[in-house]
Amino acid sequence: MASAHLGVGARAGVPVDEVLALVEAVLREAGLTRADVRSLATLDARAAEPGIAGAAEVLGVPVRAFTAEELAAVPVPHPSALPLAATGTASVAEAAALLAAGGGTSVGLLVPKRKTRRVTCALAASVPVRPNEDAPGVRLLPRTHGYIAGEPGSPPTIPTPHTTAAMDMHLHTDAHDLRHHGDAEVRDEKLIDLAVNVRTNTPPDWLRERIADSLTGLAAYPDGRAARAAVAERHDLPSNRVLLTAGAAEAFVLIARALPVRRPVVVHPQFTEPEAALRDVGHEVGRVLLREEDGFRLDPAAVPEDADLVVIGNPTNPTSVLHPAASIAALARPWRTVVVDEAFLDAVPGEREALAGRTDVPGLVVLRSLTKTWGLAGLRIGYVLADPATIAALERTQPLWPVSTPALVAAEACMSRAALAEAEHAAHRIGVERAHLLAGLAEFDEVRTVPESEGPFVLMRIDGADTIRERLRSLGFAARRGDTFPGLDRNWLRIAVRDRVTTNRFLQALDQALLMGG
Repeated sequence: MASAHLGVGARAGVPVDEVLALVEAVLREAGLTRADVRSLATLDARAAEPGIAGAAEVLGVPVRAFTAEELAAVPVPHPSALPLAATGTASVAEAAALLAAGGGTSVGLLVPKRKTRRVTCALAASVPVRPNEDAPGVRLLPRTHGYIAGEPGSPPTIPTPHTTAAMDMHLHTDAHDLRHHGDAEVRDEKLIDLAVNVRTNTPPDWLRERIADSLTGLAAYPDGRAARAAVAERHDLPSNRVLLTAGAAEAFVLIARALPVRRPVVVHPQFTEPEAALRDVGHEVGRVLLREEDGFRLDPAAVPEDADLVVIGNPTNPTSVLHPAASIAALARPWRTVVVDEAFLDAVPGEREALAGRTDVPGLVVLRSLTKTWGLAGLRIGYVLADPATIAALERTQPLWPVSTPALVAAEACMSRAALAEAEHAAHRIGVERAHLLAGLAEFDEVRTVPESEGPFVLMRIDGADTIRERLRSLGFAARRGDTFPGLDRNWLRIAVRDRVTTNRFLQALDQALLMGG
């Protein structure tokens, strides 16, 4: 039987029972008992804490105390910014467990750090505890197998945004799944949907009725003139500056195929279809990666001067950041097309920072979607606003009759004054519910959210979010994974804003999901 060693990090004043509860959960996860534990290790400044000393006494093992300098010298697989700032080591529990187990090349973690709100615990050993048997879901990996970041033979560590430079620009052919979307998280399963950003309880009854009435005219070919005129009037533009599309996603395909582009750049993290569409026609796509420490905000100077096509979302999916219109307009150049995805702008009260309707920005192309606010994802309706020459080029690339009669009827209906007033009311309601969601998430020490979120969704960072997402699924909630967005990794989740009752249930499930690991 090998020796297992617990590493524990705890806040001052934590009680013995809370430490022991997490220890017991970690041992269960490893398939071990108290009898398998040889020591409990921690930071020397915490060794005398009653909760830690008392837990060691109950376990019948000594407390191993290490200095902050000793712990900081140990590379850990799951670093966190908060303990790094407080103690100098990125994970007290993991570093202490590894040191207590001997710190040799055969040492690995049986269980990586698990957390409650006040305690962190990890379990390490120097050889497999059961040489011929893996505990359920847990396997001891030696350092040379890459479980400890930075060791020889380790795979590259996935960088987290808070440790990288402010921005950079480079070409990519990486493994991000650009065609993964939120609907894949809920398909074929009965889950509460927090993965898709379509507003709930939509379409409203009046819109359903208008769409249903249009079915009597399906024998005729679609005629988009009335809908096109309604969109133009809504944005105070002539009709030749409007193109109706089968959702905003079709517009990205048209742009990639119709416009003469040599150096396209996409500002990430954002909706991935623009890059996917550009790659599909053979373009090498440059990326400008916005960083968490900058609030995922755009610096126009980060975009290469020779880029002749720049794509950015506003508010950006998945960060929920609303960029100033002036910052986006500053990207304009005589030789450049600036594509702004405003699919979620109608969920912002007053449509602040909108560029739709602007004719003073050269090369500006604005995309809008009616699928999110009005619940028409299955109907596919959106539109493009641009100068007449660009609209004509895109239209030549479209197939005949690209938008169905029911979708055209829906577009015209959603441009009415009553509909716009309803959308504005919904935007204010979303703002209230988003504030409630953010306040609830702020109660979790493990969670960081993007400040000043403005969209109908929230981006949150939590260590091991991919595992948390699976636990949430087992509790009945679907969240959108973040690692398919360039610039994010497995520690990010996107959560759609929902009503107060649903949000409260989700916060309870999140609390339970965090406790399931420890």
